[in-house]
Formats: sequence, structure tokens, C-alpha cells
Amino acid sequence: MIEAKSFRYAVDGDGLATITLDRPDTLNSLTFEVYAELRDTFRALESESDVKAVVLTGAGRGFCSGGSVNDIIGPLFAMTPAERMVFTRMTGALIGAIRQLRKPVVAAINGVAAGAGAVIALASDFRVMSEKAKIAFLFVKVGLAGADMGAAWLLPQVVGLARATEILMLGEPIVAAEALQIGLTNRVVAPDQVLTEARALAGKLARGPLFALGMTKEMLNREPGMSLEAALEAEAQAQQICMATGDFREAYEAFVAKREPRFTGR
Repeated sequence: MIEAKSFRYAVDGDGLATITLDRPDTLNSLTFEVYAELRDTFRALESESDVKAVVLTGAGRGFCSGGSVNDIIGPLFAMTPAERMVFTRMTGALIGAIRQLRKPVVAAINGVAAGAGAVIALASDFRVMSEKAKIAFLFVKVGLAGADMGAAWLLPQVVGLARATEILMLGEPIVAAEALQIGLTNRVVAPDQVLTEARALAGKLARGPLFALGMTKEMLNREPGMSLEAALEAEAQAQQICMATGDFREAYEAFVAKREPRFTGR
């Protein structure tokens, strides 16, 4: 059972785990401890059988403002190169854990998502955004590469190379309407509806064929580096595996019986 210390974690009866970043006074900025616990939590969620989907959000006015100036940025100057590498690899491991989790992750972007917060939202499978929220990949604004925590790998797949280059090199905030237009978010809703919409979307996914959804996510992760021939073979193998699942048979039997399928994820 997961017990979080640096953020709020709860699981409801429908199998939805909600992770709430809980440092509202700093717009939920990240500390070394929050990074590490988020990484460990997303790794552990794979084996949490009662969790079918995850909602990630922030307390108060912000989603996540990125690394804390006082708790991370300042201390980095006193670190050796080797110590900084430990840190940067840890931040990347968090993104890897989100992408490798074979369960849907929905980011409920209730306010600003900046720096690392923007990449965490990007790594989620779905993004539901407040109409008043902004996303900012602002690394270059502080003298860092726009390529951080996998942003230069993930973002071109979402918005295309030209737009990703503009976003990562200029570091300017993207308002909700523009994020929807370029495909950076899946939904834009009123501020008081963000968590409700995100939970509704996560709930729909949780009621779906979880094994097949996990396989879909795995293929989306693997195929960008493949040739078409390799991708076709990978998908042929993935589909053959899914054809042996109980959910595939359940879908067939539900269709024949003219009823809604009852998926179990097996």
C-alpha cells in the first residue's frame, strides 16, 4: 500500500488514485523529496491491483511551478557535477516512471504548469486544463536547455517538431486555448470543472480493457524509434497477445448478447 509523505494520495472505490501536489504556497513547487517520492510512487502503482487509473493535480491555484528556487535551484550551485547528475537523472526517472506505468494517467491542470511541472503534465497520457491555466517550458529562461526530463523527445510527438522547437527555445507560456489548438491538451474546461472532468475521463478509462490500454501505451512509447516494418511486427505481436485475454472474449460475448462489456483487465 502506498503511503505518501510529500503530497496527498488517495484511492477511491472505483479504482482511481488521485495524487495531489500539496505545496500551494509555492504553486506546488518540487523539492528533492517530492521528486523522489513521485518517482517511487509511479513505479509502485504498477503493482497496486486496486488502482486502475491515476489523476494527478495540484492544490490551490497551481498545478506545479517546477523545481523550488530555494529547495532545489539554490542548492544546485553547491553540488559537484556528479551530484548534479544524480539529480538530473532522478528527474528523468520520474518521467520514465509515468510513461512506463501501464495504467492511464490524467493530468488535471488546475493552474500554472511550468518547468518540470510542464513536463510532468506532458508525460501524462491525457491533459485536462483549466481555461485560465498556462503551460510553460521555461527552461531556457533560466539558462538551461529546453531539452529537460525528456521534453525534447515527448513534445515533438505531441505538437510536431517545428512547434516543439518554438516552445522549447522561446520558453514562452502557452495559454489554454492555444494548448487545445495545437494538441497539447485534450480538454479545456471551467476552473471549477477541471478535477471533475479529469476524474470522469479517468473513470471511463478505468472501466475499459486495462490490459489492452497498457499495451497501447507500451506501443506508443516504443514505436517512435522503430521503422514501419518493425512497428508493424511489434503491433502484430501485441495484438496476438491481447487476443488471448479475457477482455477480448468478454467484448465478443457482450456484443453477441447485446450488452455492455464488463472488463476485468485480464
